[in-house]
Amino acid sequence: MVGDVVVGPMTEDLILWRCLHSGPLSRGTLDEWPADSPLPWAAYRERNVPLLGRLTQTYGACAIVARDGDRIVGQLRFYPKAVEAMDGAGGLCLQQDYPSGPADDFADRRFPALAEIADRTLAVHCLMTGSPQQKENPYQRRGIGGRMVRALAEWAAARGWAGIEARAFEDIPIIYEITGSAGRTFWEKQGFSLAARQPHPDLKGQDPFIDALEAQAESMGIGRERARDQLIMRLDLA
Repeated sequence: MVGDVVVGPMTEDLILWRCLHSGPLSRGTLDEWPADSPLPWAAYRERNVPLLGRLTQTYGACAIVARDGDRIVGQLRFYPKAVEAMDGAGGLCLQQDYPSGPADDFADRRFPALAEIADRTLAVHCLMTGSPQQKENPYQRRGIGGRMVRALAEWAAARGWAGIEARAFEDIPIIYEITGSAGRTFWEKQGFSLAARQPHPDLKGQDPFIDALEAQAESMGIGRERARDQLIMRLDLA
């Protein structure tokens, strides 16, 4: 049974330093992980908690979270584009090593204040409700993702940000299952418009994933040549 889900900015009181790939997390389970997991969880925690804390102190928040009671069941991570462009940011994925994730000492960098940033654009890094990799996910298709986006837009506009950009793909289910990236239609429903289309830098050549991606796209009437494109969706706040 899904209760009343509350949506709002993440605070330093409970820093969501890892993602919801395995399902919802709580204060009691956030620092628990399988002993046989190949991921260096302790190292990621040591890197991510100070980093997210610094970003929260500097900008007020770096994530919108959805809570069902004491469980975090949704996340929308975002960073200033100016921070994404900094040396050591890498891909800012919290569950990967540099350069896909941030460098171990990235939290030690000086993050520019909003008043110092020329391009006041926030970039959505990832959006998840429940876990896209779980067979049963009671938190999907309940409007939670849209609520988190609207909460971000309201929060950002009130603090002087000029726009929000989200990287997306055409509406191909396998993309969400693997990456947590919502499709083009979702962002258009939130008021975003297509700002740019470009080949995704990591989707080159042929491998089983790309084969499945292109086959699924073709079955949906989406051209194979469009399946690998990354779409930049933008919402202007001014």
